[in-house]
Amino acid sequence: AGKHVFVEKPLCLTLDELSRACAGEREWVVEHVREGLLAAAGAEPAGWRFSSRDLSRARQMLRLERDFDAVPELAALVADLLEEVEDLRARLYRAGCG
Repeated sequence: AGKHVFVEKPLCLTLDELSRACAGEREWVVEHVREGLLAAAGAEPAGWRFSSRDLSRARQMLRLERDFDAVPELAALVADLLEEVEDLRARLYRAGCG
């Protein structure tokens, strides 16, 4: 019997889908992309696409801004640091140290 291989399709969200998925306002996302705090593939809002990592980052930033009244730049910095910690933990795990 053959083995089944499942390939996860990368998440590709539009601006409106990302806004709904993180329970944020569309304008909040637009402002954060224009300020360079969130990444978007595409030139204009109508063509922007976001990955699952972008969704996670947007959710983290929105929570930090809402729950701790953090300014957007601080929320982005904290999201960067959390991503770095996650990446380092994954590297340690792959190296057999975690």
